[in-house]
Amino acid sequence: MISYDEAVDLVTSHLTSLPPVNVPLAEAGGKILAENIPAEFDLPPADCSAMDGYAFARSGLESSQDLREVGFVPAGSCFSGPVATGEAVRIMTGAPLPPGCDTVVPMEEVVVKDGLIQVPTPPPRGSNVRYRGEEIKTGATVLAAGSQLYSGSIGLLAAAGRDHVSVYPAPRVAILSTGDELVELGEKPDSGKIVNSNAHMLAARLREEGFLPELLGIARDNRQDLESRLRRGLACDLLITSGGISVGDHDYVQEILTQLGFEKIFWKVAIKPGKPILFGRIGTLPVFGLPGNPAASAATYELLVRPALRILAGYQDPLAPRLRVRLLEAVKGGGQRQQFIWGQLVIDNGELCLLPSQIRSSGQNRSLHGAQALLPVAIGSPDLAAGSHAEVILLRLPPGPLLQSAPC
Repeated sequence: MISYDEAVDLVTSHLTSLPPVNVPLAEAGGKILAENIPAEFDLPPADCSAMDGYAFARSGLESSQDLREVGFVPAGSCFSGPVATGEAVRIMTGAPLPPGCDTVVPMEEVVVKDGLIQVPTPPPRGSNVRYRGEEIKTGATVLAAGSQLYSGSIGLLAAAGRDHVSVYPAPRVAILSTGDELVELGEKPDSGKIVNSNAHMLAARLREEGFLPELLGIARDNRQDLESRLRRGLACDLLITSGGISVGDHDYVQEILTQLGFEKIFWKVAIKPGKPILFGRIGTLPVFGLPGNPAASAATYELLVRPALRILAGYQDPLAPRLRVRLLEAVKGGGQRQQFIWGQLVIDNGELCLLPSQIRSSGQNRSLHGAQALLPVAIGSPDLAAGSHAEVILLRLPPGPLLQSAPC
């Protein structure tokens, strides 16, 4: 049985990103850029006004505070005529500066009287002007490969005129549940049966991360059904099975995977929950066998499957960020396996804190609801006192109102 750190190293060392694809900019949001994007033109493309106001030559106000309006230039147009000293052109935001102008005074800061524009407080030369190329110059890198394309990134690329970009695609993830004890949603679980919750929990988490789940249903405890469904999963970019990876009388997952060419890289990691996790490959396809217990399945997804998917999706750093927090309740020290405890993030006296979940059973779904972080507790570590500080693995940020008003 290997350690968690060893398991992470094995997962990350055996995977590479998926081949990039060229997509319309409208479909690139959230994905990782696979190319450097050079600027094809200056941004802005000309000296232009940053305000609705009047453009003029600043030297024209040295001897007089009045300017004579000689024209109007709306956004999207150009003013071709000359603007002499002491003259001004009314201009809209984004319009190119007329020749000879170097300053813009906002409309609300002037007084128009008897056909003259009075400027009580002349602004410094260059005020309210956006200069050509001040944001990006032709040939400069707009965005570098490896950047995640958030809304602001999409806006920047659109401003730079890019209609298509090369990105790493979202991985397609096959999810297969196993076991005669499972029933699908909508079916009443009779004695000895349980509803297949793991598949829907994992699919929801994948969608939250921008990945594409494909549910393969429930494989019954017979080799033929299991092999048929596993073969369907080989068409995806990563395969997850839930349950059936031990060595019980009806645990056929490892047996059938081996028949399909599975190379086992590790099985069993010294963590709690989630010890019986399986990882390997069929060709280049990553395969994870997760425990059937819901909390264990969720924890192993966060700790090992999520980093693998982020590598496939082109992320530079596949591991979840870690935050230092203050513990609001005491936590018992580690045993013979590294523990990972679900918790909720709150603010107490302006400090980020963790409220550890008191539901520690790997078989319960309740510990997952509302969880925003995992607290690692090292093997053999002492008890962690309430008020002490520790590092947690961030799963998701809490909503703003919760951060501000959650009781501690």
